[in-house]
Amino acid sequence: MHAPPRGLVYAIYYTALAIFAVPVNIVAIVILSRGKCGLSRCISRYLVSMAVTDLLVIITAVILNRIPAIYSPGSFLSITPVCSFSVALICAARVCSVWLTVMFTFDRYVAICCQKFKAKYCTHGTAGIVISVVCTLGCLINIPWYFLHEPVYIVDNVPWYCKRRDILYSFLPWTIFDWTDLLLTPCLSFLLILSFNTLTVRHILAASRARRRLRSCPTGERQNDPEMESRRKSIVLLFAISGCFILLWTPYIIFFFIERFQPGFTITGYSDPRFILRESTNVFQMLSCCTNTFIYAVTQNKFREELKILLKFPLNASHSLAPSRK
Repeated sequence: MHAPPRGLVYAIYYTALAIFAVPVNIVAIVILSRGKCGLSRCISRYLVSMAVTDLLVIITAVILNRIPAIYSPGSFLSITPVCSFSVALICAARVCSVWLTVMFTFDRYVAICCQKFKAKYCTHGTAGIVISVVCTLGCLINIPWYFLHEPVYIVDNVPWYCKRRDILYSFLPWTIFDWTDLLLTPCLSFLLILSFNTLTVRHILAASRARRRLRSCPTGERQNDPEMESRRKSIVLLFAISGCFILLWTPYIIFFFIERFQPGFTITGYSDPRFILRESTNVFQMLSCCTNTFIYAVTQNKFREELKILLKFPLNASHSLAPSRK
């Protein structure tokens, strides 16, 4: 059953997350869309799309699901058709967010490790096509979730809440859909990000050793290498984003295998340690939707400069609109 948690801790956490994550992602979208952070148009396009999907995850999973269930259970959002639609939206937003991170990681892998393919693939137009395909498929493949739920109970002919239909576990096509959904997101995406990063690290280490030998000075003085410096900044950004994703999604992966392969795994209520464990993994997973902006601020100097300009804009505007004093 898709029942959000109840309790003071969850109420405080999800409220704070919504208050914090929404403006943070909007700020990231505005700054990156301006294209003044010293990043290529291709990278900027991926980062903007990732911020948009992260924002959608916060809106659908936290603002429209967790918070209403905590503060006003039994509201309009708890009616079964609305609840089912909400679940489908959450799944679609999550899939898009995860796979855009995968495609960003792949794009950086191609840019660094596949020089012959880089000119054709790592472009603004290709990034737009990839993002459109990922988001379209992410929405389409999650439509079945709307039809895989039934009401928990019916009062005055009104169906309330939603739980998975028993047919999901007894009808083979639906069982295959369920397992495919779980294996694709996040298991396969998790492995792909690890694989691309591993290959990228190996290539960087080999290329760095080769360039140091070629650029070594007879006097022993170190020479500046603009290409390696540019590559270093790109790598720091890539590893920070994908590393944070891996760190925050690892508990979810571990719980997935515990839930699926431990015999007799059932959750009896909100106080059940298994429920607390599951919800803790969701806490980390949703936290990953507001960390990228901090990564940009820490790793990108020009992003920090643009952030300062954006934060000062209301103050400057108020000064310009204020009547001048004689």
